[in-house]
This record gives sequence, structure tokens and C-alpha cells, in this order.
Amino acid sequence: MRRQVVASPTGWLAPFRGRIPVPRPSPGQAPPHTTEPSLTPPRRRIVRSGLSLTGAAFAAVFYCLSFTPSLLPRAWSLQGVVAGITAAMGYALGAALGALFRRGWRQPTARTVRIAWSILFAVVPLLVVVFLWLGTRWQRDLRIRLGMPPAEEHDVVRTVGVSLLTFGLLLLIARLLRLSTHGCAWLFRQFVPAPAAWCAGSVVVALLAYGAVDSLLITQMFSMADRSAAVVNSGTGDGVRVPQSPLRSGGPRSLVSWDSLGRQGRAFVAGVPTGEQLTAFAGRPALEPIRLYAGLSSAYTVEERADLVVREMDRTGAFDRAVVAIITPTGTGWVDSKVPRSLEYMYAGDTALVSMQYSYLPSFFAFLGDRSEVVDAADALIGAVRARWAAMPVGERPRLLLFGESLGTYGMEKTFGSPQSLVDGADGALLLGPTFANPAHRALTEGRAEGSPVWDPDYPGLAIEFADDAAELRTLTGARPKVVYLQNATDPVVWWSWDLLWKQPEWLNGRRAPDVTPDMHWYPGITFWQISCDLVFSNKVPTGHGHVYKSETVDGWATIAPPPGWTTADSLRLRALLDD
Repeated sequence: MRRQVVASPTGWLAPFRGRIPVPRPSPGQAPPHTTEPSLTPPRRRIVRSGLSLTGAAFAAVFYCLSFTPSLLPRAWSLQGVVAGITAAMGYALGAALGALFRRGWRQPTARTVRIAWSILFAVVPLLVVVFLWLGTRWQRDLRIRLGMPPAEEHDVVRTVGVSLLTFGLLLLIARLLRLSTHGCAWLFRQFVPAPAAWCAGSVVVALLAYGAVDSLLITQMFSMADRSAAVVNSGTGDGVRVPQSPLRSGGPRSLVSWDSLGRQGRAFVAGVPTGEQLTAFAGRPALEPIRLYAGLSSAYTVEERADLVVREMDRTGAFDRAVVAIITPTGTGWVDSKVPRSLEYMYAGDTALVSMQYSYLPSFFAFLGDRSEVVDAADALIGAVRARWAAMPVGERPRLLLFGESLGTYGMEKTFGSPQSLVDGADGALLLGPTFANPAHRALTEGRAEGSPVWDPDYPGLAIEFADDAAELRTLTGARPKVVYLQNATDPVVWWSWDLLWKQPEWLNGRRAPDVTPDMHWYPGITFWQISCDLVFSNKVPTGHGHVYKSETVDGWATIAPPPGWTTADSLRLRALLDD
């Protein structure tokens, strides 16, 4: 019988390179049955269908740790997303470590893998059930600690569903990226050696993925936020009306038009208590408060807007009032309505409150985007008002107060540069929820007196007071502070920092603040992720917790600059009025 010699293809079929003899059948004879290997190469799977053993193990551990308590309780939907993303992070870490182990040491035997999977299938369900039960209990305790209603019993089922969906989606995205890497490497192998092909394929996919995230996700997210915020800024809140008083920006004879104030500016100037309300609380005739504001559209530059506010102050006689307060708002230009109201009630309307918008983006986007905007606005407005105030005779000056909340505190601190300059800059300053990036706050915290906790530091030598609970300000003795920081112990805006990734924070060491649960512990990477997620929920908790301060400003103002005859009973009465 003659034998035919078939040459093997070249290129990616290298494993089949060689000459394979194949018998040729006689004319009219059927091809003989043969068990010789087929010349068609087997299909090579580009992406493994199975899960990584080490990845699954790490995913299970990370998933359970995601249910450990943080600073704030979470809604079921947020907890589900957090758990799913945390599990995906664990899977990625475990899969990477497993691949390094197999490459650096040796491949485990099939029997070892089967035993490991069996153990995993037996242990993980029990572990997950235990942590779901513990997580439910921890969340319930957190809600009780913060004075919130308990969650629904069936929320845990919805949480598990959302977490599995989130994990599956992230795993699918990762597999698609891996598929793309393999595909690119296969193409490059036609021209370069395998190691170079794999390196090039990985780089190409990484660059494409980064470009997609940066241009399609992040850029579009900021663009959408910008467009949405611009639309919101042009609107007017329910119940907000054009003021009929000349003592308000946007009112009669005002140098600032109503339309240019923006949504938050219009709410600020329109939210003044009535004379009857002020008189009833003070027990004496009250004055009509002055509120002035400049929006982004009120003038072209930040300096022109600040000058416009000062001219409005001269027009309304603001410097003849007992108190002038400069308010640095949050990103959108928002001022918590209870902040100005607390001063107006305390001084029976003998006040002039001024503020200026520097952005219409929420603080989160303004903080990530360009923090120089809040610094420039605070520096321009505070500088312009202080220059006009300092030119007055000492005995005729009103009491000058400063206020900042959240991102506004950052602008104030950068304006003065140092704690001492902040003390000397005005008759009093109240800062609520300072951010982790605040330079003066960081310097004061690091230089605190030995033995004082980071959440309630003591800084002798300066007239500065910290409080994690506004009520403790009522018991202060000695000289009155000129600067007060209110920082809730459960405020993630205050306690978030990059070093949470690798370092246990000081506020979890030693004596803890009363609001921080003793069940909370630090885990590398996990705690950082949890505190980052707490930022989403920081404004959805009662006053005195998270990033919600509101009527706590009463105790702050009463500590810094109380009117004559003001008592603790007055503070309690005013807080009850504002919280009603």
C-alpha cells in the first residue's frame, strides 16, 4: 500500500509541525477506520470557563468582610453594591496570587484541586450565612446608635441579590478584557515572539480600557453632572419668591438681579424668618435681617462678584448691624438654612449675612475637579469684606464672623494659611465637617496635646476648640475660643484619607468616640473602601451624625459669639425651634 506524506502547517499550529504518514486506500476501497489523531488542531479556549480556586476563596473572604460595620449604616441597595464590588476585588487579588504561585512554584495536582474545591463548597455557604446574620445585627445596632428606624427583615435577601448581580457583571467585564488581551496577543504573534506579543496585547488592552473609562465614563460623568447642575442652578425651589425687601439681594433697588443668583442663592435670600417669628423668640422687637448673595452670573470674575457684595453691603447698611457673617458655601452655592437662621434668631435680626457662589457642581465634583475655585472665592469675598470692615473705627465695627461647611472650610483655611492666622482673621469662625485635605485642620490634629484623642483634640496655646458633639461646648470653662471645629465622630468626610488603605487610623485606636461602634475594626483596603462608600450615605442620617450638622450651629455660635444675656436654656430652646 502506498503511503501519502502530509506536511504540517506552520505558524500557530507549531505543536503539529512534522510529517505524519497516512495510508492511502486502493481505488474503490472505502477509507479504513483509523484511530490516528486528526490533522485539525483542537480549538484552544481563549478564556477559561471555570473560576479560579484562589480567586473564589479570596472573593468569599472579602464578601464576608464587606458586611462588617463601618461609621454609618447602609441602605440594602448600597450594601449589595458594596458587597459585590468587594467580592470582585477579592477575586482579582486571589486569582493574581494563584497565578503567581503556579508560575513560581508548581501546578497543584488534580486531586488537590478537587479537595480544595470540596472544602470551599462546604465552608463558604456556612461562612456567608454567619456573616449575613452578623451584618444584619451590626446594621441594626448602628441604626439604634444613630437614632434611625430599623431596616426591614427581608432586606438581607435583596442585598444578596444585588451583590451577586454586581459581582457577576464585574466578572463578565474582567473576562471580556482578558478575551481582548488574548485576541490581541494572537494577532501580534504573527509578527513577533510570544512574550513580546503578550506584553503588547496587555498594553494595548490596558490603554484602550483606560481611555474608555477616562473618556466615556469619567469625562461623561463630569459632563453630565455639569449639564445637570447647570439646569438645576437655573431653576427655583418650591415656595421661593422674589423678596420684596430692599435688604435682600434680588429685591427692590438691589445691585444683583434675581435671575443671576442661581437656585441656591435665591433660596438663601428668600429664607429669612419673619419679623413676627424673630420677635416672638427674642421677646423684644426685632430688626429685619440683611441677606446678600452674588451668583455665578451676577458678575464676570470672582473679584467683581466680591466687590458687588461689598457694594450691596454699603447699600443696605450692613456694617451698621451688630453682626456681619461671611459664609463660604458648599459646591453648589448651598447654605444650610439653619446656619443663618440660628444667628438671626440669636441676635433678633440685627445681622447681615453675605455669601457668594463659586460653582454649581456638588461638592464631590467640585472637590475632585478644581479646588482652586472655592479658594479663590473665599479669598476674594473674605478679603473684600475684611478690608471694608478694617477701615472702620475700632469702636464702630460690627462683630465679624466666618462660617464654612464641608468644602467651604477648605476654602477658608487656604485663605488664611495657618491656624494662628485663622484665629486672628475675625472675631470668630465656625467650621463644620472639615475635609481630610484641610491644611490647618491637619496641622492642628497632628500637633494636638499628648493624650487627647484625634476625634476631640486639645491644642493649648490657641483659642481653638474641637467638638465631636455640639452639646459638650455648653460645658466649656475658661477663656472663650475664637475658632470652633464641629466634626461628628461618624462623619466620613472628616475621617476619609488615603492612608486608610494600609494604615489603621488613630480614631480606631484606644478610646473611641461614643458614636463609633466597638464592633468596627480596620482591615487593609476593606476599611478604606467602606469609608469611601459611607460618603454616599453621609447626608442621610439624623442631625449630629454623619455629615449632618444643622441645628448644632446654635451651640457653635453660642460658644464663639453669644449675644448679651444668652444662656444654655436659650440654646436648647433655639435648637428645638430649628429642629421642629
